[in-house]
Amino acid sequence: MRHENLHDGYGQRLREQIAAPGTAPLIGVYDMYSASIAAEHYDGMFVSGFGFAASYYGLPDIGFIAWPDMVAFVERLRGAFPRHHLLVDIDDGYVDPEVACHVVRRLERIGASGVILEDQKRPRRCGHADGKQVLPLDEYLEKLDQVLAARTDLVVVARTDATEEADILRRAEALAATEADVVLVDGVRSEEWIRRIRRVVGDKPLLFNQIAGGKSPRLSLSELGALGVDVAIYSTPCLFAAHRAMDEALAGLKVADGRLPAEAGGRQPIGVRESTELLERNIARVRTREEVGV
Repeated sequence: MRHENLHDGYGQRLREQIAAPGTAPLIGVYDMYSASIAAEHYDGMFVSGFGFAASYYGLPDIGFIAWPDMVAFVERLRGAFPRHHLLVDIDDGYVDPEVACHVVRRLERIGASGVILEDQKRPRRCGHADGKQVLPLDEYLEKLDQVLAARTDLVVVARTDATEEADILRRAEALAATEADVVLVDGVRSEEWIRRIRRVVGDKPLLFNQIAGGKSPRLSLSELGALGVDVAIYSTPCLFAAHRAMDEALAGLKVADGRLPAEAGGRQPIGVRESTELLERNIARVRTREEVGV
């Protein structure tokens, strides 16, 4: 059997995916179970700050995440999914450039594929929320440069949360001029603005954030590809789908006086067998990883 070290080159493999034709999708996951389901459908995951704050703390995405919790989660993900792309939201780098660099080194050592570093200042907000404030551009660029110097292979996405039109274009152009691998302008409100941003970033890969109920238009991967978008992150499809499904299941259980549902609509409810089979595939991935010498 050919031996390969999957730990080496996670960033490079993500770069190759980004450089390939079309728009690469990365699916937002919020815990190991949602990741297990996402892994059945897509080869790339996005570790969403919104989803992690909601699932781990039960709090909104306004700056509560502690970096050791995020690093520990990514380490568990990499152990179970040795071949998937893992792009990690590190917010503002947890405030200080020194902390941001430490986190980036830790994430690279445990096998993350890339990180997103934003230019917000505290108190931070979800990228599609109102009331965002950004750091002075020079201050953010200094932090970004330190993070870029701290990584070896890791993909770094430079993100701006600017909302004023002239500032959006100014910052996007400045971010594209750095050694960052990809540029993200969060909360883009129209296809025309995607085109404008695409023009000012030149040849630099462009990332688009899709989130249900957010400020950006809902676009297909084909539409994004035609607009020159190289990567699309889907921040919360698993979280919001789980929210709806759990709410409906528990409301139904209450109406049924606590009787578990039988087959409905021609589909058998998910039960012990289906869940166990899903999770056993994670064990199989770990075994395969050990067999190839990782």
